[in-house]
Amino acid sequence: MPITPILTVSDLSISFFSNGIGKEIIHNISFDLSPNEILGIVGESGSGKSVSSLAILGLLPKKISKITSGTINFNATDLTKLASKELQVIRGNNIAMIFQEPMSSLNPSMRCGKQVAEILLQHTSLSKEDVKNETLQLFEKVKLPDPARVFKAYPHEISGGQKQRVMIAMAIACKPKILIADEPTTALDVTVQKEIILLLKQLQKDEGMSIIFISHDLALISEISDRVLVMYQGNIVEQGLVIEIFKSPNHTYTKALINSRPNLQVRYKRLATINDYMNDTVNHDVITTKERQETHKKLYSKPPLLEVINLEKEYISKSDWFSSPHSFKAVNNVNFKLYEGETLGLVGESGCGKSTLSNAILLLDKATKGRILYKGNDISNLSKAATRELRKDIQIIFQDPFASLNPRIPVGKAIMEPMMVHGIGKSTSERETLVYDLLDKVGLDSSVFNRYPHEFSGGQRQRIGIARAIALEPKLIICDESVSALDISVQAQVLNLLSDLKDNFGFTYIFISHDLAVVKYMSDNLIVMNSGKIEEMDDADIIYANPQKDYTKKLIHAIPKGL
Repeated sequence: MPITPILTVSDLSISFFSNGIGKEIIHNISFDLSPNEILGIVGESGSGKSVSSLAILGLLPKKISKITSGTINFNATDLTKLASKELQVIRGNNIAMIFQEPMSSLNPSMRCGKQVAEILLQHTSLSKEDVKNETLQLFEKVKLPDPARVFKAYPHEISGGQKQRVMIAMAIACKPKILIADEPTTALDVTVQKEIILLLKQLQKDEGMSIIFISHDLALISEISDRVLVMYQGNIVEQGLVIEIFKSPNHTYTKALINSRPNLQVRYKRLATINDYMNDTVNHDVITTKERQETHKKLYSKPPLLEVINLEKEYISKSDWFSSPHSFKAVNNVNFKLYEGETLGLVGESGCGKSTLSNAILLLDKATKGRILYKGNDISNLSKAATRELRKDIQIIFQDPFASLNPRIPVGKAIMEPMMVHGIGKSTSERETLVYDLLDKVGLDSSVFNRYPHEFSGGQRQRIGIARAIALEPKLIICDESVSALDISVQAQVLNLLSDLKDNFGFTYIFISHDLAVVKYMSDNLIVMNSGKIEEMDDADIIYANPQKDYTKKLIHAIPKGL
């Protein structure tokens, strides 16, 4: 006997309007969600994943969007026909959502417990005391450590993984029949990501919920979903059981999504992008072990470009006026050498000391102890003038390119700004010519010069950030989680670009990431950090093939592998 779906989306089309002119972005999509099922929706940014899920909840922006055709039936009720007040009853009670970015979804001025309690007070008739007890039970259910402390904590006082668990507690507070999880693990460490995936599967089993899990990562989708549908440019191009889609994908786009992620077994000279698959231009050339060994022999025969010796960074904090101060070592006795032309990978969970170490190298946060040698000279105690001169040689590419660019300055001027400070180019016109050349090198055309950051996609903004970093012709570039928020294919494009720039200009990289597959692909040597200390350091391939420490094994085990 066939199972009756709990949700049926039929021939759904959605248009967005600008200046009265409509553009259809979702094209006649149809799918079902069964009771107790986890349905994965996968695709890149702009494919229509989030828009489709917002339509289910009636959360599309009313003035600029419209469902132009189709139905969304929840238990035989067409949600597209309901008024706002009727939808409010369904939201939270029957269909709930976990949003992608918990920090922007949680109210920073309210304690975490109160934010969850608010949902229960609105949708149930429980007393305030019962609501508090229920909230604490929810925090226990989502495996938050010390629920009583989190109840009283503000969002900024807990980690990213804990914030996401608070969001999950809010979403399941009223025991919804359907939970929509929109990219709930994108910016999280692989180990925290694994924990969230296991938690959602356990909650689905315990509560009997149906889950729609949205992601751009097919390997991740495979670890949680029963069925998967693949979206591309507003269309569903393929759907079926996860094992079917992974083992025998039919659509070229699905094949591209599966293969755009760095392969842990084979090191290709170039990562395949979506366009490579669509245009049949995939490069299958491999970097052999012999080629890698010869490259390393040349790299490590020279003196080190950077040497970190017994480096420590200690923070002193006081919780209140009357308590004694306590110290915390974010970086603890770290030693390593970095050679010209090398890419040194730096991995570890949030809070392990990666960014603190990079800030110390950049002289943005002075080390407490130890020395940093650059080209053989100690840069630990430079004067302001000497520090400013050094900034030209050591640059950083940030995780969030939008936050690192001034929204009121056109990108051309943003790239020129550091060039003016450091005297690169004799005139404005000469600097403009240099910027046009830089934009070309990072794969952007000259028309972007006078446009503003908000006019670009995430991948394009990251290219602008790279252009700004290389404008000063640095010797060393620190890439701090510079591809973690990008789609798999855009990530492949940016990684290919960083490799090309390294080959063409001889850059040296410190590549920081929580994505171990990406770090392995990019790195010559690898440092694994844990609690401020170096846990393990060796050739990246050796560490992945034979990790020595339990912590490293845990990180590698947490990488989504696919089927």
